[in-house]
Amino acid sequence: LTMPAAREKVVADLRAADQLELVEDRLIDLAHSDRSKSPIEPRLNDQWFVRMSDVDGKPGLAQQAMDAVTSGSVKIVPERYAKSYLDWLGEKRDWCISRQLWWGHRIPIWYCPDASEKELQQAFGKRDDVVYLRDEAGSGWLICSRDEDLADDAIAGRTITQDPDVLDTWFSSQLWPHSTLGWPEQTAELSYYYPTSVLSTSRDIISLWVARMDVAGLHNVGEVPFREVFIHPKILDGYGETMSKSKGNGVDPLDVIAKFGADALRYGLAYLTTETQDVRMPVEFECPHCQGHTEQTKENRILPSITCSHCKKPFSTQWADKPADKELPRAAVVSDRFELGRNFCNKLWNASRFALMNLEGFTPAAVSDADLLVEDRWVLSRLATVTDEVTAALAEFRFADATRSLYDFAWDEFCSFFLEMLKYRFNNPKLRPVAQRVLCHTLDTLLRLLHPFIPFLTEEVWQRLGEVAPERGLKKPATAAASVMIASWPESEPDRRNAEIESQFTAFQDVLRGLRDIRGRQNIPSKETVQFVVRCEDSLAALLKPMQPYFASMAGAQAAGWGPNVAAPTPSASFSLAGMEVFVDLADHIDVAAERAKNEKEREKLQGLITAKEKKLANESFTSRAPANVVQGERDALAELQARLAAVDLFLAELPDK
Repeated sequence: LTMPAAREKVVADLRAADQLELVEDRLIDLAHSDRSKSPIEPRLNDQWFVRMSDVDGKPGLAQQAMDAVTSGSVKIVPERYAKSYLDWLGEKRDWCISRQLWWGHRIPIWYCPDASEKELQQAFGKRDDVVYLRDEAGSGWLICSRDEDLADDAIAGRTITQDPDVLDTWFSSQLWPHSTLGWPEQTAELSYYYPTSVLSTSRDIISLWVARMDVAGLHNVGEVPFREVFIHPKILDGYGETMSKSKGNGVDPLDVIAKFGADALRYGLAYLTTETQDVRMPVEFECPHCQGHTEQTKENRILPSITCSHCKKPFSTQWADKPADKELPRAAVVSDRFELGRNFCNKLWNASRFALMNLEGFTPAAVSDADLLVEDRWVLSRLATVTDEVTAALAEFRFADATRSLYDFAWDEFCSFFLEMLKYRFNNPKLRPVAQRVLCHTLDTLLRLLHPFIPFLTEEVWQRLGEVAPERGLKKPATAAASVMIASWPESEPDRRNAEIESQFTAFQDVLRGLRDIRGRQNIPSKETVQFVVRCEDSLAALLKPMQPYFASMAGAQAAGWGPNVAAPTPSASFSLAGMEVFVDLADHIDVAAERAKNEKEREKLQGLITAKEKKLANESFTSRAPANVVQGERDALAELQARLAAVDLFLAELPDK
């Protein structure tokens, strides 16, 4: 009986037996189906199972699949998910494979309750695709057909009926790696493509699908279906819930592509693919009227239409299903998580256009080490390092690490520094050819490294690069591939790596950024040159001195002194870096009154903080009861505040009267 009918029958039987004490309503926690919204209650039913345990002392289906992982035949990444796989299979529970659904693969079992064994022998004895055996439950014969459905009258004078159940979806799905390649026939496709290299999937289905594909592959083909399994992160909405259409909290990739671009979507997802398995992605409705963003909440995400929080006009959500709401313009559902990808693609596109404009007249030729300037050796060293980093990251499925390495190199080093440093060489006929060849090689390699993440942009730039530089390369120029899709993956050049030059440029970049920051804070016009000195050890000064032309061209700054004994100009602005102090002469660029007012205000603030710290440390109750590390932390903080106050006092003392 169904649950409601059974409940009434039980009450009636109790009443008839005079055993009923009381009937009352109770509110209970009863799970409901997401789809049908009906209550979920247990129901006993006959089912079909597959035995997973060992048989006659030999490894069964579960043990064989476990051995594949423990032996290394199948590697699961991240490694911690191998435990989920092994724990689930380790129970070796029989697998219920029948489902009472209206669709799916019908279970290939037919029942014949009244035929004799001789009749079955006459009907199927010559067929190797049909087997039959007695049903121990007493319902006659069970007949299994491997290749085709059996007709109702397959046994002369008898009627057979097929089991009404269908196979579990995961039972059908476990066959996918080999059934799609022609199995059980030994096809050329099966020989070539099975086993495949990598399966990428979610942690939700490690036991449901990954383990069962191993089971089926080992049993049916005698080999695992894949060598590595990558468990990718799961993207959740801003509230930490799984995205789904029924909840109305999903993001349509086409909406993201329309706003940010396909490459930004792809790059953004790779950037989020860390070993942290849950990635929250807050989403918003983008108003079709004003393009303003309205936060998607748990309440409004399932409504067929809402009103824009900016222009107050109504729009329909992407889940609208009422005719009246479909007349409203639909709002896109997007996330700002993809802005980083869009900005990166825009930066690379503009840098590529600049590079292509300056490759006019490019002539391929081998470049010797003697021809390379310091910025060339630096960028080639960094390129070799980044190539190693990205190649290793991709091999280990560390996609976020790969995208971050490429982001830092392409944005901070290639675009912001290397291209800037080449500008003066493009105007010099003697320096231009080598600059072009190094630039062309660097852009070529960068496009190939970036292609897995932003394929549309890289292919477009590759085609344009091919028009101005069909042959490229520093050692032996050769014709480039017709498409970046078929270009070989870059190989690192270890001989290009130079730790000293990379250290030199790291120091140079840090000083340059500091100089630019001071210019910005002091509002010094770009046409005015500033003087600066660097107090550091002689070894560090030796690294920075050769970069003087670039300080002048990229920051409008002229070095007036290097070394451990240089005197700070008065007045000056300063910043500290690892192993050095940099002082910028502000005598000709400072607003004395404004600086005095700002620093006096800072002095007053610091004095107040120092007074509070001194009072706290003078309190014996605190110093005697608080842990020693806490007390020491307060003393260290006081010393830092006092040092800052001394620096402010010194600056005020050095300020001129006017």
